[in-house]
Amino acid sequence: MTFLRLPALLLLLLAPLCQPSQAEILAKHHMAAAANPYAAKAALDMLRQGGSAVDAAIAAQMVLTLVEPESSGLGGGAFMLLWDPAKKKITSFDGRETAPASATPGMFLDAGGKPRAHLDAIPGGLSVGVPGVVAMLELAHRKYGKLPWQKLFAPAIALATNGVPVGHKLAATLREFPKVSAMPDIKRAFAKPDGTLLNEGDILKNPALAATLQAIATGGAKAFYSGPIARAIVDKVQHAPVNPGGMRLADLARYRARERAPVCGEYRGDRVCSMGPPSSGGIAVLQILHMLERFPSRDLAPNSLSEVHLFSQASRLAFADRASYLGDPDFVRLPVKSLLGTAYLRARSRLIDPARDMGQAAPGNLADFAPQKSPELHGTSHMSIVDDAGEVVSMTTTVEYVFGSEMTADGFILNNELTDFSFVPTVDGKPVANAPAPGKRPMSAMSPTIVFDKRGRFAMALGSPGGPAIIPYVAETLVAMIDGGLRPQEAAALPHHVNTNGPLFLEKDTSLDGLAPALAKMGYDVRPGTQEKSGLHIIERVRTGYIGGADPRRDGVAIGD
Repeated sequence: MTFLRLPALLLLLLAPLCQPSQAEILAKHHMAAAANPYAAKAALDMLRQGGSAVDAAIAAQMVLTLVEPESSGLGGGAFMLLWDPAKKKITSFDGRETAPASATPGMFLDAGGKPRAHLDAIPGGLSVGVPGVVAMLELAHRKYGKLPWQKLFAPAIALATNGVPVGHKLAATLREFPKVSAMPDIKRAFAKPDGTLLNEGDILKNPALAATLQAIATGGAKAFYSGPIARAIVDKVQHAPVNPGGMRLADLARYRARERAPVCGEYRGDRVCSMGPPSSGGIAVLQILHMLERFPSRDLAPNSLSEVHLFSQASRLAFADRASYLGDPDFVRLPVKSLLGTAYLRARSRLIDPARDMGQAAPGNLADFAPQKSPELHGTSHMSIVDDAGEVVSMTTTVEYVFGSEMTADGFILNNELTDFSFVPTVDGKPVANAPAPGKRPMSAMSPTIVFDKRGRFAMALGSPGGPAIIPYVAETLVAMIDGGLRPQEAAALPHHVNTNGPLFLEKDTSLDGLAPALAKMGYDVRPGTQEKSGLHIIERVRTGYIGGADPRRDGVAIGD
């Protein structure tokens, strides 16, 4: 295949991008930052045609389904935070997956009542939640879209039909997860005729996905949640090669995306808004920031010993609360107001010793729940977009683990989101807030965030993948930019430290290595970072327009005009 033989639309999509991914660029009118150049380019094309930030996000998501299938896609879910400058309104859209009617509190326990090994429960149909991203995007488009729905699918359909070069991240994922890559659906989708897996630069085509995208473009979300596509999802879940599940057509038909109020708080005079439950991310990020605010900015200089220590202590306290008190607000009465209360967080902050690690933190005494019992894995993707009218989208999207449930239906990966529930529904007779139930949304760490300055103007949009590490990735970035004065690209490239109320992980082979001895003397169990790489995508408003940052750990770019 040569570029000269490709259709005109595909030539446009494959054309060299106008800015390099790691160089800071200034855009005066609009900007898109996403985890793959083709997704960012599709978003930019919609913005250039007068589309809204929501239009651009839809186009980007459809392309990500093709080029970053290990992280997100039609078979997964998403959370979108949106700023409407005309109405001066901040809102959010919940496209989190739901458990089918067949779900039970003990669905991930073995015959002896013990929690199953997490990786054993992921492959197959039992882990698949009803996908939510398509319904969520249609709901957001109905309220904030400008371009016709069908137009937004054209870039992804062209790429899926004619082919696109495999990116570095997809190729690396196929190599690094051989057991996943050997699963029948994954091998069929990402192997060459000789049986070897696709390498970086090989051409990936997906005609089945192209047909699915065309059906949704023509028929809307209804074409996904009923008819042949829905039947293909249910058939795959019920007849999975391992761990078959009980999802039925009625489960897809009853799925509804929701518009919800975000959670917001103050930090150094700025207003920070993020996703509320069923995501835990926004609350945890706001808790960390509030607990750090009593310390001077000089003690929070990016990646200094004091910043790593103070941030780790605040993170421990936030993750202790997160494990006990968060879940689906439609099923459980959550103490959100108390978790974000000024007096409560001041008291929690006073537990931080500036000289010593506190060890494993306990939750505050807010409700009679037991901490959830299940590990959380790392996946996901993020995009940040601003349009000509100043509308802002910060959207985090996922299929959960690498290649989700390791199954496909009609050209897209099916999620394994239900393994985000606690595998243990009760502990010592106390209920776990994040236990499985029919129709329930599992707790998430996704933290799409939008910040406003002291005058109420949009200041920045950001988010990241990374499983539970999303929370420290986002909060660290906010501290680095607000306290440390870093610009988006500097902040996106900053080495990470992660403490989810356990060992302290320092990103390997970075400047953080030099802090390990001092941190160990402070009482930390210091370990080299093993988390999946972050994927921060940031847009900041400056006096003359917008500047962006794309995480160098992934394939992403920030581009604009």
